[in-house]
Amino acid sequence: MTEPGTSVETIADGIARITWALHVQERDFREAVDVVSLAVSSALRDHGRVEVLVDPEDVVAQRVATWSGLHREGVLRGYHGGTDRILYARLSSDAPVTEPVGFRSLLNSFLPRKRAIGQVLVRDPAGRVLLCQLTYKKDWDLPGGVVEVGESPQLAAVREAEEELGLEIPRGDLLLTDWLPPWGGWDDAICLVFDGGVLPVDVLDRIVREEREIRSVAWCTPEEVAERAADFTARRISAALAAATEGPTYTESGR
Repeated sequence: MTEPGTSVETIADGIARITWALHVQERDFREAVDVVSLAVSSALRDHGRVEVLVDPEDVVAQRVATWSGLHREGVLRGYHGGTDRILYARLSSDAPVTEPVGFRSLLNSFLPRKRAIGQVLVRDPAGRVLLCQLTYKKDWDLPGGVVEVGESPQLAAVREAEEELGLEIPRGDLLLTDWLPPWGGWDDAICLVFDGGVLPVDVLDRIVREEREIRSVAWCTPEEVAERAADFTARRISAALAAATEGPTYTESGR
């Protein structure tokens, strides 16, 4: 049975799409959620999946979709006449939102997420820093990379060092938490720099480069870091070096 003000269309085998009239969400918010929730429950009796497409500019519709138990799955770019639509959906197998796991799963679908980057600060006895020249950008950077889903930043930092350089670096303490603002097509991110310790100068002879990502590796003085790295990277490295003696700190783009 279709709830008043809503419509259900079967768009593929086992998949339904719900729409609702504007007057539904112009009512009391709780009432609007009740109406859409009933429509979702009704559609799931005959379908394994129920979808809703919402205008990114329609904040009320987004809230109604969310609190009706629909998970935010992503943005369909240029979907509707060249405009974007947010895709929400619920599966018949999803845990009820009245249960803790179901509620947490719902929250997890729409709460903000930040990209995390794990790096290691490795020095030689003279205080020089181990830098990598990357194949996919002209600037040099610390060993490390993006943290994978379900992976700790500390583990990611040492894993990347082993994969890209063939170095087994002990899991050192956190030196620096650096927030990176949106830049050049990237969303903002958190970069965590861990202490990679002091290694002998000849460690360079044992490095096995991942040639698809690492062009070369070198020990660099602070002056050489400033010359070879992007300005924000140089600031981050400078802050991490200071933290190695003064204690962990927090920066924003190295400041």
